[in-house]
Amino acid sequence: MLKVIVQEEVTGCGIASVANIVGKTYQEMKAIANDSGIYADDRSLWSDTRYVRELLSHEGLKTSDNEVLFNSWYALPDLALLSIKYHEEDGINFWHWVVFKRIEEQPFVVDSASYLPSNIRVDFDDIQPKWYIEVNKL
Repeated sequence: MLKVIVQEEVTGCGIASVANIVGKTYQEMKAIANDSGIYADDRSLWSDTRYVRELLSHEGLKTSDNEVLFNSWYALPDLALLSIKYHEEDGINFWHWVVFKRIEEQPFVVDSASYLPSNIRVDFDDIQPKWYIEVNKL
């Protein structure tokens, strides 16, 4: 059974997504983020990829250099951060981070939002990613 980390703050989806990738609790990942100067109440977590890249690097993972436009679920790598709920406010782009995983050929999305009935999602038609960042081991 896959253990899902749910975000504990409205703006904590980036921290929770990294925790879901590396297998740490939300509080452990939040402490690492805070030690690196990254705080969940910083709205730029929703609009800048630097923070999640930095946290993943700290945990020994490599990310693709650029965001890749979403084409299809089949074209995704086995592990990726996806931007969903993409929108613009006052000229700034915002999104919600989720994790795409493919385990034994089975694709699913881990969505850390606390309001969901299930944080393991396979309702791919409803998710609508804009782009993704591939995640790999160093």
